[in-house]
Order: sequence, then structure tokens, then C-alpha cells
Amino acid sequence: MNGLTLWLPVTLVALVLGVGIGYYIKHIIVENTLQREKESANQILEEAKKKADELELHARNQALEIRQTADAEIARRRNELNREDDRLQKRREELDIRTDRLEKREATLNKRQSAIDKRANEVERLYAQQIEELQRISQMSLEEARTLLLAEVEKDSHNDMARIIRQIEAEAREEGEKRAREIITTAIQRVASEHVTEVTTSAVPLPSDEMKGRIIGRNGRNIHAFEQIAGVDVIVDDTPEAVTISCFDPVRREIARRALAKLVLDGRIHPAHIEKILKNEQKEVERIVSEAGEQAAYDAGVPGLHPEVLKMLGRLKFRTSYGQNQLAHAVETAHLAAVIAAELGADIEAAKAGALLHDLGKAMDHNVEGTHAQLGADYARRYGVNSKVVNAIASHHHETEQESVEAAIVEAADAISGARPGARRESLEQYIKRVRTLEDMANSYQGVSQSFALQAGREVRIFVKPEEIDDLESIRLARDIAKQIEETMQYPGQIKVTVIRETRSIDYAK
Repeated sequence: MNGLTLWLPVTLVALVLGVGIGYYIKHIIVENTLQREKESANQILEEAKKKADELELHARNQALEIRQTADAEIARRRNELNREDDRLQKRREELDIRTDRLEKREATLNKRQSAIDKRANEVERLYAQQIEELQRISQMSLEEARTLLLAEVEKDSHNDMARIIRQIEAEAREEGEKRAREIITTAIQRVASEHVTEVTTSAVPLPSDEMKGRIIGRNGRNIHAFEQIAGVDVIVDDTPEAVTISCFDPVRREIARRALAKLVLDGRIHPAHIEKILKNEQKEVERIVSEAGEQAAYDAGVPGLHPEVLKMLGRLKFRTSYGQNQLAHAVETAHLAAVIAAELGADIEAAKAGALLHDLGKAMDHNVEGTHAQLGADYARRYGVNSKVVNAIASHHHETEQESVEAAIVEAADAISGARPGARRESLEQYIKRVRTLEDMANSYQGVSQSFALQAGREVRIFVKPEEIDDLESIRLARDIAKQIEETMQYPGQIKVTVIRETRSIDYAK
């Protein structure tokens, strides 16, 4: 117990001494640290002060340099401003001098303008006096004189225009007819087609009239079946030993004609056999159509056409116009176009292709709406035919604008092929109608006394009243009538318009 009591105070004393010693040591360490930090801070301040002195010195030097540069720039600018001020002063003096001159010129112009105004007033007064004097002398007003003068000028202008037209036409006709005659003559001579005009007939011969009853069948079943399957009308009339097939489609009509001829020859006429024969003949005619198109392209020298185009072209074998076979007409037109193109130095291949296909639309115009020129052009364009050829097809009747000389050549070749002697023929009804239309059209013009259609309607001669129509006016009348015929009538070839004016002077010796 005594030992424990003795050890406790010693421990406390030691603990107090340790704490005191630790506190002292810590105080000494803190003071040393503060002293070192204070010395370090003083050193940093001294270094910063040195750097600040250096930067201040450098800044002063830079500021001095900038000020010197600015002073030099200010001096240079001041010199430039002084020189510019001198120039402006000189310009101002020059402007003052010009202003003085302009003022003097304006004053002079004002004086001249006053003199001119006085002179103009005097001229107007004299002009009015002259007008009044002229009206008094002529006994006409100004409007009446103007109207009379314009009428005289218009009359003189019309006379001069008609005279110039006649002169130009004479010169052009003399040169153009000579050249055109050479080209057309050469083309016709080189082509020289001798084929006979082929006409598709719809009459089927019969061995006897008894065959008509077999064609009709019991209660008409055979003829009804034939008409329904073939798409045609069979006319059984009093014509001896023949029946007639009627249809707008020439290919369908040809199939029906061939089938009926075979049925008559075979003798077995009943609906089942009729259907079989018609199918066989349809295949046969399609083969003939394809071969005809290929042969036409070969004869015309136009390779590379699409098979569908050739097939449509072959359908023209069974189409006629005014009695002229259209496929033969197309080949002939291609030959004529090739010769004309060669003479004129044009594209021969395009001219031949356009001429061969120019009536392609006639093979389909019974089934589709539109003109044959436009239908043919659309069909050819669909199968990749050259655009120049398509334009020649579409424009050969001037339904669209002709874009090349080859299109004009196709039109000319078409006219030559259709207008050559023996190429086409008309029915009596069409001929009489055309003749009457020509005469009525000519008689409708003022100053015409009478007119006559001659040469099968290829020429119309018009007699005019000489007191109403003079020589120059007759030229205009012929041109107007020809233009109206072109716009309103359809006809093969061309129609010549001749205007005849006759003046008779009669007197008697007594």
C-alpha cells in the first residue's frame, strides 16, 4: 500500500514534467517554423519587388516606344491631312469656277429657250393658218383629208405588196420549179414503181347459190356463229354465187374472207368447225402480216425496226386509201424519199424510215381515237424509233411542227406517191362532192362571177368581174382560195386554182 502511494506522486510529477517539456519543445518548434516562414516570406517579397521593378522598367520602355511610334504616325497623318486639305481647296476652287461657267451657260440656254419658245409659237400659229387655208382650198376637214390620205396610202401599199409578191413568186417559181422538177423527175424515174394497185375485196365466191343456205344454217346458227367469232358482218343478198363480208378492220375482214372461202371449199359448215377454221386462219394471217412487214422493211432498206413495229406495218397490206394499197404506198414513198434526200444532201436513212412508217397509224386508227399521223408517231416512239423519224411521222400532215428537212422530204414523197397518175382513184360520190365543194367555195368570194372545177377536180377556174377585181387583186384572190382549200378539204395530190379576169372594150364606127 505504501509502495503504491509512493509510486502515484512520482508518476504525476513525471507526467507534469513530460507535459511541460512537450509544451516547451512544441513552442520552440513553432517559433522556429514561424521564423523560417517569416524569412521565406520576406525573401519572396524581396524577389517580387525586384521583378516588379524590372516589369515597371520594361513597361516604361515599351510605353516610351509606343508614344514615339504614335507621335510619328500622328505627324504622318497630319502631313497627309494637310496635303488632302490642299487638294480639297483646289477642287473647291475648280468647282466654283465650273459653277460660274454653268450659271453663265444656263443663262444663255434660258435666253435661247425663250427664243425657241417664241419661234415654236410662231410656227404653230403659221401651221394653224396653213391648215385653215388648206381646208378652205380643199373644202375638206382635217379628219377627211387624213382618211383620204390613208386610203390612198393603203391602196398604194396593197398595189406595191401585190406587185412585189408577184415578182418574188415569179422569181421563186422560175428557180424553184426548175430545181423541184429535176429532183421529182429524178426520184420518179429512179423508183419507177410498176405494181398494180391492190384492192382488198370482201366478196367470197360460191360454187352455187345452194351454198348460201348452208352458210346461213338452220335458224341462222352458222352465220350467227361465224359473225360472232370473226367479228364481221356477212351479207347474203341476191348477188349470184357470192356473199359479202363487211368490217372496218381490214385484217379481221381478211381473216373472215379466207376462213369462209375454206369453209365453202371444205363443205363442213357448223359452229365448231367454223371456230377451228377461224383460229387457223387468224394464225396464218398474223404470219402473213409479220412477213409482209419484214419484206416491206427489206424492200425499203430500213433495218433495225422493232418486231412489233414491223407487225403493225404489215397490217397495211390489207389497207387501201383511194384504191391504193397502203403497204405498197409506204415502200414507194420510202424509195422516193431516199432519192430526194440524196439529191438534197439530207439524212437518207432517217428520210427512208420516216417515209416507210408515215402511215403506220392507219393500221390501228379503226380501234383507237386520234389521227393516223399522231397514232403512228406515238406507236413508233413507244418502241424506240429515232426522234427525227417520229417527228417526220407526226408532221407529214402538218399536225405538228416539222423539225427537220427530212420531215419535209417525207411529206413531199408522200404527195408524189399519192398524186402520180394511176396511183389513186375516187368513188363517183366523193368526186361529185369535191367538185361541188370547190365551185361553191370559189363562188362565195366577192367579185366572182362563176367558177368551174376541171380535170377531175384537180383544177378550179374562177372568172371574176373586171370592174370589181383588178389584176393585182386577182393574185390575192387566188392565194386566199387556195389557202381555204388547204385548210377545209381533204383530197389526194394537189388542186390548181386559176383566176381569170377579162376586160372587153367595145365601140362602133359609124
